[in-house]
Amino acid sequence: MTYPDSYYRRTMADQTVRPSLAGNVDCDTVIVGGGLAGLTTALQLARGGQAVAVLDAESIGFGASGRNGGFVSPGYATGSAEIARIAGEDAARRLHLLSIEGMDFVRETIEALAIRDALPTRGITSVLRYADGASLKAHAEKMRRLYDYELDYLDRDQVRSVLKSKRYFQALRDRRAFHMHPLNYLRALAGEIERLGGLIYESSAVTKVVLDGAEKRVFTEGGEVRARTVVFTTGGYTGSLHGRLKRAFLPIATYVMVSEEAPDLIASAIATADAIGDNRRAGDYYRVVDGGKRLLWGGRITTRAASTDALVRELRAEMVGTYPQLSGLKTELAWSGLMSYARHLMPQIGQMSPGVWYCTAFGGHGLNTTAIGGKVVAEGILGQSERYKLYQPFGLVWAGGLAGLAVAQLTYWKLQAQDWWRERVA
Repeated sequence: MTYPDSYYRRTMADQTVRPSLAGNVDCDTVIVGGGLAGLTTALQLARGGQAVAVLDAESIGFGASGRNGGFVSPGYATGSAEIARIAGEDAARRLHLLSIEGMDFVRETIEALAIRDALPTRGITSVLRYADGASLKAHAEKMRRLYDYELDYLDRDQVRSVLKSKRYFQALRDRRAFHMHPLNYLRALAGEIERLGGLIYESSAVTKVVLDGAEKRVFTEGGEVRARTVVFTTGGYTGSLHGRLKRAFLPIATYVMVSEEAPDLIASAIATADAIGDNRRAGDYYRVVDGGKRLLWGGRITTRAASTDALVRELRAEMVGTYPQLSGLKTELAWSGLMSYARHLMPQIGQMSPGVWYCTAFGGHGLNTTAIGGKVVAEGILGQSERYKLYQPFGLVWAGGLAGLAVAQLTYWKLQAQDWWRERVA
């Protein structure tokens, strides 16, 4: 198995090693990419009676799916106002309902398959770093009115009773949202796909595809898969195999670290099992793991390869700036990973041509959206619904190449500066 050294790799429950593709395979649908989008698609197709095969260049969950923060909550990487501007108010409402359904799908799958090693823990709290309780109350009321979705408002004293930091003010707590061990969840999905008759091949990079005609052909160094349908779900590690797909998003790196075991020290700062995120555009996100023994902390983005050690120093500075009492907490391990972002910051889900589907670009909000993305693509392939068409306004638009990466990095720095200024003048 090939995985980066991460907390999730070190605590991975299932050690199954899957073969590389060798020889020829015929199936109904072949899926290129073994992350959460690909495996959810495969699971739903297998449940619908299809013969499926999944090909991954590394190991399933090698990319962002197996090394993220583990937050499962509604929404997308961009806000509802921008979604409504592009797709219209009614479509924006239906898309948000899909994002809730994606979160519920993950929770229900954990329960149905008894994935205890996913360690689901209810509660995500989103906190402000400046005082603006009125905006949070208004947002909570909007969610209640439009979606019958309850968010709990926490005033400053309630926040600081569990998050012992002067950086924080009001917050909204989502009691339906949760956090989990994403790699253990993903590997359990793989086991269920195989139980249903699906085939999963690792270390099987796709070298060539023939997509014309009714029969699609997908080649690796070791063999060939023939199928009526192909689904591309490759995310931030997409190679040059499919140019239109690769040009449609930007690979963005993010960084995560996990602390040494220090339950008493961590509890002196963080007295909640909730996952925490702040309101900045690329803010910090963190949660206690190992039953409160360790702290997992993530944040920062870059559009080019950067030193993980240097970024961890920045993360540590942010952590200690938020919680000075954690200055002595040592970092035991850190890692990075590539997410895929489209220019419009929405998932890219749909059909490129008859029998050729894509389901990608989940950066920044992936665990609920990969689930609903895989579900609606499977529904479309099975002829059960056309809900995938809700994502049509957010298609495979060119992301700008190197210029797009430069713009994205400059935009991030601009947002960082705006956040810094807002905190000081609020």
